[in-house]
Amino acid sequence: MEKRYVLAINPGSTSTKVSLFEGEKEVKSKKLDHDKKDLENFDKIIDQFSYRLKAIEDWLNEENINLESLRAVVGRGGLLRPMPSGTYLVTDAMILDLKIGIQGEHASNLGGILARDIADRVNIKAYIVDPVAVDEFEDVARISGLKEIPRRSLVHALNIKAVCHRYADEKGKKIEELNLVIAHLGGGISISPIKNGRIVDANNANQMGPFSPERSGTLPVGDLVELCFSNKYQEKELRKMTHGKGGLVSYLGTFDGREVLKRIENGDTYAKLIYDAMCYQIGKEIASMATVLKGNVEAILITGGLAYSDYLIEKVKEMVSFIAPIYVYPGEDEMKALNEGVLRVLNNEEQAKIYEEEVEKW
Repeated sequence: MEKRYVLAINPGSTSTKVSLFEGEKEVKSKKLDHDKKDLENFDKIIDQFSYRLKAIEDWLNEENINLESLRAVVGRGGLLRPMPSGTYLVTDAMILDLKIGIQGEHASNLGGILARDIADRVNIKAYIVDPVAVDEFEDVARISGLKEIPRRSLVHALNIKAVCHRYADEKGKKIEELNLVIAHLGGGISISPIKNGRIVDANNANQMGPFSPERSGTLPVGDLVELCFSNKYQEKELRKMTHGKGGLVSYLGTFDGREVLKRIENGDTYAKLIYDAMCYQIGKEIASMATVLKGNVEAILITGGLAYSDYLIEKVKEMVSFIAPIYVYPGEDEMKALNEGVLRVLNNEEQAKIYEEEVEKW
């Protein structure tokens, strides 16, 4: 049987997205929802492996997909050791780090493990692409201002790198030739300067930078410390206030940007103030990251779900269009990005990296 498909697997907290690609075309896809009660039976994320694997197998059977028709399997990369970007072969060393949760537990840790299990059955290769653990920071970017707390690279690397590759293809350039500022605007916001194709700095979307639909972003540190010791909140509550109930949710009770824009259209001046403030902070962060490149910025790329908002894009353009031309790539198609990473290897455009080798020299 001629091998035609790449199977992409993207485990989330309560679902597993699966897609089949024939070349660049997505031919089948589904979001496999998991019952929260079922997931509560597992003590650790890794314990969900067999449960999620069966859901994938059932979907493949429903679609009459023979594993022999697969060219490769790719999973969402998890919380691995700090590593350079790229498409990685899933190796035994990577599997071990994913199982123990070397940088923490997350559903995405299952991506490479699930991909490897399926790939091994038909003697093909399994990959991951640009996991959250991508770390290409320059040393100066790691200094926070407090010795006990280094700045860490935790960034929406998959979408940022995918958009970077798409822009390079459009311009007929190699990614290594590019100096860009890329703003990923979603539930969390990552804004990164790209220097010769590398993510050399970024705000940690969980802790810093602009506030987003559900995250607080950078807060006044003294007031935050005072709040922590006010005895009004438990640690779990405070963490939820900054990640999940911060940003638009904190001020407006919703994380849906579309709903906020409707309120603005209906004359809600407070909603306008808060949404404008988010746009304002995004513009400031983009301009800040442009200084990392000393103003040598070929373009500013804006991506993610919020990039569908013409209102937001115009507000940001007003602030930063003097820096460089702005290109908008709305949405965040993680499945497409996973497939594109694998195709670059299958088409001999780049070589798959070996996790343990890259981590050792990194």
